[in-house]
Amino acid sequence: MAMKTKTVLQEISEQRLQLDTRRHFLKNCTTGLGAIWLASRTRPLVAGDEDRTQHPGVGKFPARVKRVIFLHMVGAPSQLELFDYKPELNRFDGKDCPAEFLKGNRFPFIQGKPKLLGAQYPFQQHGKSGLWVSDRFPNIAKNADDICLIKTMQTDQFNHGPAQLMVHAGQPRIGYPSMGSWVTWGLGTENENLPGFMVLFSGGRNLRVGNALWSSGYLPSVYQGVQCRRVGEPILNISNPKDVSAQTRRNMLDTLARLNQMTHQEFGDPETLTRISQYEMAFRMQTAVPEIADISRETRATLDAYGAKPGKPSFANNCLLARRLVEAGVRFVQLFDWGWDSHGSADNEALNTGFKHLCVKVDKPIHALLEDLKARGLLEDTLVVWGGEFGRTPMKENRGGRTMMFIGRDHNPHAFCWWMAGGGVKTGFSFGETDEFGYRAVENPVQLRDFHATLLRLLGIDHQRFSYFFQGLEQKLTGVKPARVMDELLS
Repeated sequence: MAMKTKTVLQEISEQRLQLDTRRHFLKNCTTGLGAIWLASRTRPLVAGDEDRTQHPGVGKFPARVKRVIFLHMVGAPSQLELFDYKPELNRFDGKDCPAEFLKGNRFPFIQGKPKLLGAQYPFQQHGKSGLWVSDRFPNIAKNADDICLIKTMQTDQFNHGPAQLMVHAGQPRIGYPSMGSWVTWGLGTENENLPGFMVLFSGGRNLRVGNALWSSGYLPSVYQGVQCRRVGEPILNISNPKDVSAQTRRNMLDTLARLNQMTHQEFGDPETLTRISQYEMAFRMQTAVPEIADISRETRATLDAYGAKPGKPSFANNCLLARRLVEAGVRFVQLFDWGWDSHGSADNEALNTGFKHLCVKVDKPIHALLEDLKARGLLEDTLVVWGGEFGRTPMKENRGGRTMMFIGRDHNPHAFCWWMAGGGVKTGFSFGETDEFGYRAVENPVQLRDFHATLLRLLGIDHQRFSYFFQGLEQKLTGVKPARVMDELLS
């Protein structure tokens, strides 16, 4: 019997050793130095910590904005049909593409010698600023004097998945934190009953790299984006099961918290505290989220301004919900609208058909969002960003080297348009210039890491000091290459 008991104890001991990591060894080593080192490494990572100034770089500059709404047009809209007016390209429409545009460049689909393709829609100057906008965005054009347009965004990725990761995480690989996660890790949320980072979808198709675009990566998982669903319960798994009362759930969470605290004291894993925080957040969200997500509470005039229809998933509904979320204190709201990959391989991807419908879908809601934020005094400390993962070529796509039935453009990482509106940025301002065909930046090129540095500065964060130690390196949203804050864009 004694032998049997000894064997069981040995098995338990062996299992315990298998669970041990270097962190556990250092924590429990006899000198105590390991525990001191561990405390220095984990102290800034504890979920729910209110002392945000402990993060290097946070609060080093006056914050010009408190929150961000990022409108990502997934697939990359054509800047040449929207914001980058190129009359010279129109003049050479149908001519052979210059050889220098092709030599040494890679394209996903263009082969041989393609033809140049002029803009498919007319442009006109708008507002006191005289900003050029095509007739595809008649409502957004009314906000010409609110917009800070960047015409020379650049990326080093020309395929959708890696390029989308570059936009949101600053790296073309999965496993890195997104912008929203970095921002909420540094600044937290203004409403303890709601996540600091929320994600909304429209367009009817999942993204190629999925939730890697709102992942917390190596940051504590409490900072990952929370997806708000288009139909059904706004957020999964926060409602109580049938016949389970709020008090029963409260008692269960209290018991779980005690068990998790014991586990944390034993193993010292910060993710255990994250688990406690997530359970508590889910409990608080049971009341807060359904109320915020219910856009039917808005006036008829507001619903009509956005073109929103409660109960029917749409980009318009998401724009209105984004306003409700930032108004309630959510720090970072990410909208994804799928379908902007205008290759011309089918009717829905053609610049003269599918693209036209997409523009109609987003034009009115975006204008309404900007006007609504202004009317409520929110735009002065909210930053709205619009853009895609890259731009489109001035050449007509000739997939396989053949003339295509529909009109489209291939991927162009060398120059594309983004715009910002809101607190801290110049208004009615256009930055950077492309060549006469809109293919490359010839004045003031802007790398994505430059944009990330500028966004952090607007939030009062020094991108050079805002880092997280991982895999032997002080990791940053802006990466290891030089990045600059674009002071030319700041008001």
